[in-house]
Amino acid sequence: MIQITLVRLEGYGPWTATLGSDREYRLQILQSRLYSDIQEQFAKRNGLVFFNRFDEMFSVSNGISVEEHRSILDVITTSYDLKMSMRIGIGETPYKAHERAIRASRMVSNGLFVSDSLGGEGDAYNKSDDGLVQIMHIDVDGSTTDVSSRLMPYDISLLVMRLHLELAERFLKRGALTFFLGGDNFMVVSSRIGKEEVEETIKHVMASTSVRLKCGIGIAREARSAAMLATKALDSIREMRKSSMMMNSKKNEGDTANMGIISHGSEGFSVNGPVSVVELSCL
Repeated sequence: MIQITLVRLEGYGPWTATLGSDREYRLQILQSRLYSDIQEQFAKRNGLVFFNRFDEMFSVSNGISVEEHRSILDVITTSYDLKMSMRIGIGETPYKAHERAIRASRMVSNGLFVSDSLGGEGDAYNKSDDGLVQIMHIDVDGSTTDVSSRLMPYDISLLVMRLHLELAERFLKRGALTFFLGGDNFMVVSSRIGKEEVEETIKHVMASTSVRLKCGIGIAREARSAAMLATKALDSIREMRKSSMMMNSKKNEGDTANMGIISHGSEGFSVNGPVSVVELSCL
């Protein structure tokens, strides 16, 4: 089971219209600061926040109680002259949890709502083996040495948007939510999707975009820990590649042509062959 908190700025559109026509730069600054502060508040409690739209964010909030949500909401609304709501839902998948969060109608304090599927006011979903969070950290394999050398910066942005859409649509079929982190990095919040299913899904995305990807999977009781393990798994792929390259370069020591092939070989850029996926868990 996953707990999702939908954080939303209420009446944001009409409010922005009161700022005049020269407002966009102010709104961009406000949104950045607001995201930073909300992320910090949830991260202190081992949660993790992702942008949906800039006036709406998703927090993976397993282990964070209703009372802690109330404290976060108080801190943020005191700091900003904005009306904000938080709606908490749990579900078998992140998508179902967010559906229940949207429909949450039980108001426990001003601006804070919980779904009927959540227990008492102090409850938080993380106490059983069922309450695990699975997060995938996916990035482009070999992007700095291949994609960036072939495409202009804006073309890379278009490619990243296409990757985001492909990943989001394919993982949504399994009830997972995909978020863009910046650069060429994505995180997928999911329930227990098997490693083989993850590999198969990523293979389809690679085939449709002609871009090779690698993926780290983390499983833990809280979102921040799961994300840390996913990133650690992703880093381990890079380290294994480095070790393999060093071993191969020693075998071919003195042969600069062979060393060049090792550094830019087909393993990093071909969309054929096995997908690099590593899974770590902390249960």
